[in-house]
Amino acid sequence: MKRRTFISLLGGAAAAWPPATRAQQPAMPVVGFLPSAPRYVTVLRQGLKEAGFVEGRDVAIEYRSAEDQTRLPLLVADLLRRQVALIVGNTPAALAAKAATTTVPIVFATGGDPVRDGLVANLNRPGGNVTGVSFMSVELAAKQFGLLRELRPGAARIAMLVDPKWPLTEPFVSQVRAAASAMGQQIDVLYVSSDREIETALTTLAQRGAGALHVGVGTFMFSQRERIVALAARHRIPAIYVLRDYVAAGGLMSYGASIPDAYRQAAIYAGRILKGEKPGDLPVMLPTKFELVINLKTANELGLTMPPGVLAIANEVIE
Repeated sequence: MKRRTFISLLGGAAAAWPPATRAQQPAMPVVGFLPSAPRYVTVLRQGLKEAGFVEGRDVAIEYRSAEDQTRLPLLVADLLRRQVALIVGNTPAALAAKAATTTVPIVFATGGDPVRDGLVANLNRPGGNVTGVSFMSVELAAKQFGLLRELRPGAARIAMLVDPKWPLTEPFVSQVRAAASAMGQQIDVLYVSSDREIETALTTLAQRGAGALHVGVGTFMFSQRERIVALAARHRIPAIYVLRDYVAAGGLMSYGASIPDAYRQAAIYAGRILKGEKPGDLPVMLPTKFELVINLKTANELGLTMPPGVLAIANEVIE
């Protein structure tokens, strides 16, 4: 989703918020939220409600789009000036907030390793003013690659499509390179950060005879999911994705944890902190459920037969 559209959506939502929310009554705690996509606004409200905080009644929420990472320090500074009680955001947003304050609590939802990425010192006892939830997109990259290779065992070349600007891209690529090396598989990595580059990259992969495609993580990649899925179909390249949303848009298959659920859990943590718990005492939550989603219609259109072993472990099959 384009940044201008996202801002319009948030603006429309803000106009509909109760007067108590917009007024930001002094007695009402304010949560600063830096979502990377507008759909996470709903799950944030849901998680806060589960923790006992209803927007407009018990808590106010200040929303700022985190799609443009270059503006994150300015957005965080603005939230701090508004004296928010805590900040919720993804990896780049949480890192920007951590660089700006050591006192205001920060709750993250990240796809990486929070210790490796410098968010916390320890998963069980984070310490300081930061804690959150990891949905482990990076750590699942090797598993996704294994599923893709099981689907196309004879592929001489498997490609990756990733965004060079996303902070977790290099760890993601490293995981896949290591898995490919162990299997003796050749990998082509193509970096894209614009609409035109995506189209060029998929055309290049088709010309090189790539047997399959592994699509990386990040806000930009997600915003371009329909384009990527359509181009993969046009060039008849089987692909695996991190999120179910790609499969719902016509992609072949996905494997990973639920990002919306991670934001919901982050909001529940935010509620606990508002009630007085210290973020440094709350262990980083890790996912316990992972979902393999397969689009059989897409498989048939690509002329693929899904391996029985892969179908047997699928959590959802779209027909």
